[in-house]
Amino acid sequence: MSRLDEQPSPAADLATEYPRRRWRLVLFSSLAGFLLTVVWSASFVDSVIGGTVADTMLGQDAEEMALGGIGAGIAFALVSGIAGTFTACNIAVFSTMAPLVGGSGGRWQRARLLLRPLLWLGLGMVVVSAVYGAVVGFVGTGMPQFDDAPSVPGELSGRLVQASVVFGVIGLVLVYLGLAAVGVVRDPFARRPNGRLLFLGALVGAFLIGRPFPLFRQLFRDAAEAGDPLYGAGAFVLQSLGNVVLMAVLLVLVSLFAGPRVGRWLAARQGRLASLTAAGMLAAGVFLVLYWNVRLLAMRDILPWYPLAPWV
Repeated sequence: MSRLDEQPSPAADLATEYPRRRWRLVLFSSLAGFLLTVVWSASFVDSVIGGTVADTMLGQDAEEMALGGIGAGIAFALVSGIAGTFTACNIAVFSTMAPLVGGSGGRWQRARLLLRPLLWLGLGMVVVSAVYGAVVGFVGTGMPQFDDAPSVPGELSGRLVQASVVFGVIGLVLVYLGLAAVGVVRDPFARRPNGRLLFLGALVGAFLIGRPFPLFRQLFRDAAEAGDPLYGAGAFVLQSLGNVVLMAVLLVLVSLFAGPRVGRWLAARQGRLASLTAAGMLAAGVFLVLYWNVRLLAMRDILPWYPLAPWV
């Protein structure tokens, strides 16, 4: 048996009992993903939330910060990652770790059981973000993400095409995994819980390949202009780590102080665990596909209409 096939604890695997009304769950989760595209304001999330967090941590305007050296670039990479923490993508990925939060045993035993899966998740994330960062450091100035020209109505810039493709693919993968969580389709990780976490970590790392977050584009351009693959790899790894560190700490704290209660709640109803996992995956997957492949086209006047909240 390979290391990816090892099961660290019974709680680490997804529930074998599926919810009775799984198609209703699929429908409502998908509807939630669609409604999120209607109300989602990128400017509010990126500038008001992300920008405020980054400005506070750096003690200056992050968008005006000069990344004139490796030290400044490393600090900016970590802070910009933390500033982009609470996205639908991250929440969906971490929803799969709910079984671990509800593990049995003492507080520190539960924390130790949670640490190993977090390391698997981190490994997948680090490998992908490091490889992409090295590529950016080597050939970055010729990549679509380097382009900072304003978008023209009726057209998609190269960086938006890249984002649309990357996040569309990630969204479809999340939809499939959500359907697999409730037994609608085959689960490729049914006997490989560590493989599941490794793969999900790789998805988190792949967010950087399409991410249009202004602070990340600032880091991207700095790494590309530096022309140093090692710097690019290190900066991108720190950006990814910053992106998940708060969620990881939150999981550990919940496990320490509410683990048994969470475990009892998850076990109280048939399929509750599978439902929780599937709902997060499906909502985030549908959101990514619709936002980046339908709403984006409407916002650029390529499609005639998409429903939007007044504040968008």
